[in-house]
Formats: sequence, structure tokens, C-alpha cells
Amino acid sequence: MFGARYLDTLNAEQRCAVEHGVAGRGANIAAPLLVIAGAGSGKTNTLAHRVAHLIVNGADPGRVLLLTFSRRAAAEMTRRVERIAAAALGETGRSGRNPIRWSGTFHAIGARILRMHAASVGLDPAFTIHDREDSADLMNLVRHDLGYSEQARRFPLKATCLAIYSRAVNATEPLEAALKHFPWCAEWKDELTGLFAAYVEAKQAQGVLDYDDLLLYWGELMRVPELAVEVAALFDHVLVDEYQDTNALQAAILGGLKPDGRGLSVVGDDAQAIYGFRAATVRNILDFPGRFDPPATIVRLEQNYRSTQPILAASNAVIGLAREQFTKNLRSSRGDGERPALVSVADDIGQVGLIVEAVLANRECGMALKEQAVLFRTSHHSAMLEIELTRRNIPFVKFGGLKFTEAAHVKDMLAVLRWAENPTDRVTGFRVVQLLPGLGPATAAKVLDAMAGRSAIDALATFRPPAKAVDAWRDLVGLMQGLSAQAGWPAELELVRQWYQPHLESRYADAVVRSGDLEQLVRIAAGYPSREAFLTDLTLDPPGASSAEAGAPLLDEDYLILSTIHSAKGQEWKAVYVLNVVDGCIPSDMATGSVEEIEEERRLLYVAMTRAKDALVLVVPQRFYVHNQAKRGDGHVYAARTRFIPAAIAQHFELRSWRAPTASASGDPRRPTTTVDLAARMRGMWRTGT
Repeated sequence: MFGARYLDTLNAEQRCAVEHGVAGRGANIAAPLLVIAGAGSGKTNTLAHRVAHLIVNGADPGRVLLLTFSRRAAAEMTRRVERIAAAALGETGRSGRNPIRWSGTFHAIGARILRMHAASVGLDPAFTIHDREDSADLMNLVRHDLGYSEQARRFPLKATCLAIYSRAVNATEPLEAALKHFPWCAEWKDELTGLFAAYVEAKQAQGVLDYDDLLLYWGELMRVPELAVEVAALFDHVLVDEYQDTNALQAAILGGLKPDGRGLSVVGDDAQAIYGFRAATVRNILDFPGRFDPPATIVRLEQNYRSTQPILAASNAVIGLAREQFTKNLRSSRGDGERPALVSVADDIGQVGLIVEAVLANRECGMALKEQAVLFRTSHHSAMLEIELTRRNIPFVKFGGLKFTEAAHVKDMLAVLRWAENPTDRVTGFRVVQLLPGLGPATAAKVLDAMAGRSAIDALATFRPPAKAVDAWRDLVGLMQGLSAQAGWPAELELVRQWYQPHLESRYADAVVRSGDLEQLVRIAAGYPSREAFLTDLTLDPPGASSAEAGAPLLDEDYLILSTIHSAKGQEWKAVYVLNVVDGCIPSDMATGSVEEIEEERRLLYVAMTRAKDALVLVVPQRFYVHNQAKRGDGHVYAARTRFIPAAIAQHFELRSWRAPTASASGDPRRPTTTVDLAARMRGMWRTGT
């Protein structure tokens, strides 16, 4: 075995996971491995070292498959593997290896495999991929064609229909079971069955796949013995990050790739399984060891490199009450620090006052705004805080809002490229035609009908638009002819941008701001070899926020982080404040219908708590405003502290109360005012006796 100095930075637990089944030079296809990686325990570093260690000891890099849940995670993992492997191989004078060629998200790898085997599964290798909004639009077209938009009783809207369909696909459950998560739609079971059948036919006729199809087709491919053997033979090693976030369909795919588990390593944390609403199931990781005979080896990573020990002690206590789990006890070498503060305030107004004063006090003590985060269960919980932050001129960024490719102007540009890639895609064509002034849905439908069974360019060139749109139509036809001739990538995107600029200026009052997003789109495109690769990647794993996202500061170098807990997973900050730590919010009153839902809510609080490095504040309003529900009195309801922090574990928290200062006679009685005494108190960060 080569010198292993590159493993010296690992702790004993990490090294055990990295070296599992590596006995010397060779493929080292070991028995299945499950790494239970506690929060902040160096999971990414451990997985990267395992991949590198396999390669250094003889595994073929081209036969290693690394699956992640974001393109960025895959890119970062690949870079780490390259650095580690290069350093190790350099010790023996060997270098220049390409570590791995199969690295990406489940959906990206699925798209790649489906293009390779398209002919075997009845697909056109040039299929295009719909994002969620395009899929919903196609669902709506089919819904309308079937007459369901004209029902006397309320039929589920397109987004709900797509959510039901997606749930059934990803959870590999019949429609009846999926509808248990949408009980208000249960009466439409027969109609939904027909709708989904027609939706599938429409996708196939137009040569498109939706996001869920990438897993569904891959999963079905793995059920054909001859094809499953062919795909599985591509990989000696399959390594999966964030395994607790997989759904039943993804687990089935992995089972097809590695039926006996040999060569399969998965890393995750059952305590951070919080995506049940996306059909992810914690059962995948809980049941993983017993799927194989003999059972998979389990390695626990319990050394935390993020938080102080008091924060970990409280977090351990919260998750320790879970009904079913892989027991672990996170520990930290950072023994000093204060216990998390469990602060009672009168109401949501007091909650806002507490947060703002604490954030500003920390900033005065040298903690940057971007090193602090306010987390919440649901996006609207931060509405009042956002107003107060704006009033006080405190910049902030809110995560859990629009993604870059969900912004209308970005979707317009991408739609033109998608239509050029696949002219039979009616949803995309419908959007593009209506970008022209004076052309509405009726004309768009006529254009698409005229294209059926004909050359797309010929059909567009011979179509007679309304007189007021003749010039605009001529420009569109010229653009599509240029894209059809494949002027080269990314020059094609520049053609689209030049064509779209006047439409951008006429459609949006903030066109100058939105132009910045289009410049960003061009920069992103330069990193791709082709139009197909660009569209596929942006659909499967889009960039983050656009200029259309509320709250994003354009000029400030420092800003406070606001985030839903779901969006905060994987992040960390020096100080974390969690809003509404009460029953009805955590757990949500919409997620208490089953034991499984309640347990996921417990894990959600655990994830929020383990984001904090130095300071953690959990805010407990005695009453809070209820949105979109039956209200009494002024719309507030009285609340009890979350059931996940019972009296039995309260000793792990510093129990506090906070009262907003009395407003001046001329001030807003609902708005707390700043005082010198309060600021000094908050700088103490919840010290005992203050």
C-alpha cells in the first residue's frame, strides 16, 4: 500500500470509514458501508478521502460513481478527490490521473445513462428536459384538454396535480397511497388517473422528460435484467452523499446497481432527514444495514468540528428523544461557551425586537451580519422581521425564495433555446410565441398546430401572423433559422439575447436590473461545450438567487441571513436565532397527523440547532399571529413551548424572558425602541444574571 500520510489529518472514526475494505493494491470492492455522519463531523472530507483512497490503492477512476444532491457538491467533492489523490500519488512519482468521470446528482447521472441507452428504452437520445414550471404548464394543458378546468366542483390546480404525480413516482407508491398526503384531492382519484396517463402520452409525443422521469426511466431500466447488468457493469464503486435524503426510487436504483451491496458506500445522518415532503424517506438509511447479508458495516462519526459543547449537549438531548435512530453522541473539543438561550417573549412583535437588538449588539462586538442567521419553519414567519430590518436599514438576504432559472426573464431566454433544441415541445413553444407583442394564446396554439408533422422552420416561415406582428414574427423566424443552423455554442445564446433585449425592455420596468441576470446566464453558458449540456445542467441543478429575489442587497458587502430551516441544511453561522419555537410552528400544526411527521419535525429543530457555532437563541413567543386560518380576537393564538424541549431536558438551556421597552408617546406602540441599557445587555449574549 502507498504511503498514507494523506490520511493523517483524519480522526480515528473518519479513518475507519476511509479504509473500510481497502486491503492493498487492486479494485478493493468491499462489503457495503454505512457512515453515520453527525452534524459538523467532516462528512464531505471523509467521503472525498475514501474516494481518493480507493483510487490510490488501485481502483479504476473511470469505474467510480459518486452521487450527490447538487452539482456544486459534486464539483467540490471531485476537486477534493483530485487534490488528495494527486498528493498521495505524487509521493511515489505518479501523477496526472483523472480521478472520476462519473460524478453528479442522481438526476444528472440518470440523464446521462438514459441518453446512452435511449434506443433500448424507446427514447429519442435528443430528448429535452422540462423544469418544474414547464412540467406544470404541460400538466395544465392536458388538464384543460380533458375538460377538468371546467368542472362544477373545484378540481386540483396544475401545481397540485404535478405534486401528486411526483409523489407517486418518487415514493414508488400507487396513486391511492400518494393521495393520503393530499386528502382534499382524494375524490378525484379516477380523474387524476386519466390525467396522469394523458400527461405521460403528451410528454412522449413531444420528446420531453420531466424531472421525475429521469429517475423513473432509470429505475425501470434497472428492472430489465439485461440492461441492469449492462449499467451495473460500468461501476466497481458507488458512493452516495446525503443518503438520508434519498427516496424509494433512488434506493431501488442503487439496489439495481449493487444488488449484494459490494462496492456500495453511503454517507448520511438519520437525524437530519427532513425532506419527507419531497418523498425522501428516513427508512432508507435506517433499514440500509439489514438489506444485505451479512449486514452492512456501520461507522459513526461523532466528533463535531463546528459547535461548542453546550450547543451539542442541547442538540443531543433534543434528538435523543427520537423514537428510532442510530444512537450517537456528538462531542466537541470546544468545551467552553454558553448554553443555548431559550428566550420567552410576549408576542411576535417582541420576537422581532429581540432579534434585531441581538443582531446589532453582536455586530457592535465584531461579529459580521453575514456570520449571523435567523432561521424559521415557514417562509412567511419572517415577514414582520423583514419589515423591521428594512425600516432600520439592515441589509439581508432571504433563502428559500426564487431560484435563478425561476425568474421570468431567465425562463424566457431558456425557453427559446429549448424550443430550438426540441420544436415539438408545445409548452416551451407556447411561451416563446407569446413573447411577441400582440400574440396571445389563441395565435400560439395555431402556430403549434401548424408545426405538427412538418419541418419546424418551414412551418414558422410560412405562418401568417396578425398584421401588427409581421415585423416581430420575421425576427423570430430569422432567430430560429440561425439556431437551427447551429451557429456554435455559446454564440447561439448571444443571438437569443440580442433578439430578446427589446422584449425585455418592453415587458419589465426593471429591465436594467434584469439584464444583469442575462449577463450572468451568458457567463454560465461559456462553461459548457454545447447547448444540450447547458440546458440539461441548468434544468437539473439551477444556480441560486436572481435579481428578482426580494431582499438581496446589491451594494452592501455585509448582510444578515434569513432562511427557512430546510434551506439552511448544510450551512453554519457563528450565531443562530430560531423563530417561533412553539407548538404549531415547530412542529407545524400541518405536520402532526402521524408519528412519522412529528419525528421529522423533531429532526428539523435539531438541524436548526446544529447550524450554530458559538451562540444559539431559540425564541418562544407566548402568542403569535396565525395566517390563513380561523382566528379569534386580534388574530393571535396563545402558544406553548415546543414539545421537543420538555422539562426533562430543560437543564441544557438557559431559560430567559425578554420584554420590549415601552415605546415613546410619539412612537408606534407596536414597535420596540432602542435603548442604551438594552444594547449593553444584548452584548452580554445571555450571560447568567444579566
